[in-house]
Amino acid sequence: MSFLRPSALLERDVAPGVHRLEVADTNLYLVEHGTRVLIVDAGLPAAWPHLLQALFELGHGRDDVDGVFLTHAHFDHVGCARQVRRRWGLPVWVHEADARLAARPYSYRHERPRWRYPVEHLAALPALGRMALAGALGVRGVRDAEPIGAGTPLPEGAVIVPTPGHTDGHVALHLPDRDAVIVGDALVTLDPYTGGRGPQIVAGAATADSDVALASLDALASTGARVVLPGHGAPWRDGIGRAVELARRRGAH
Repeated sequence: MSFLRPSALLERDVAPGVHRLEVADTNLYLVEHGTRVLIVDAGLPAAWPHLLQALFELGHGRDDVDGVFLTHAHFDHVGCARQVRRRWGLPVWVHEADARLAARPYSYRHERPRWRYPVEHLAALPALGRMALAGALGVRGVRDAEPIGAGTPLPEGAVIVPTPGHTDGHVALHLPDRDAVIVGDALVTLDPYTGGRGPQIVAGAATADSDVALASLDALASTGARVVLPGHGAPWRDGIGRAVELARRRGAH
């Protein structure tokens, strides 16, 4: 069943100096700043060899990498973080409210039963199947993640935007000089749990508090960024304001 094979795509310069690596419908980003690279989110375990290849294609090696900045600590964003920490000895940063989740990435709060979604949303099955084949059921956490703070080597001008709701410690990363915001799962253009496309918050199967997640869209809108880079789905280039408007209209699901 070829449609279930984990796919891999490196999309260069989705914003200036920001590159999207998609493996099994899950994104991580390589953010260049000077000669350095910050990895934002760590996808699923199967992303590891593709991450190595992407760095090579971009002209970087391990010594150029700062570490991993997690927008949040769900299993599908922590997948390669342990390899970066253990094999390369590099730090992994996460908001302190998600530190426990980073160590146990399946222990997340969610509003609605997860089992319902594959039954009620058959369109989700291909993405969920690809994610499972990419290691979604066997992610090992990071027990020594460091709290995001003053010591995190962010690109110049970058702003951390608190966006709780999907998880308690969810954050986005605004890159004003690149007119882009990496939003993690605070807003996605593909919901793996429903198969729905277009700007939206993630279904209650994986969201701790949808009301809080919808309220956090205000913080994203305030960035005014033109390019929106989600954790799942393609980049959105029609502005964060329009994306937030459509996500609000769609509401919780």
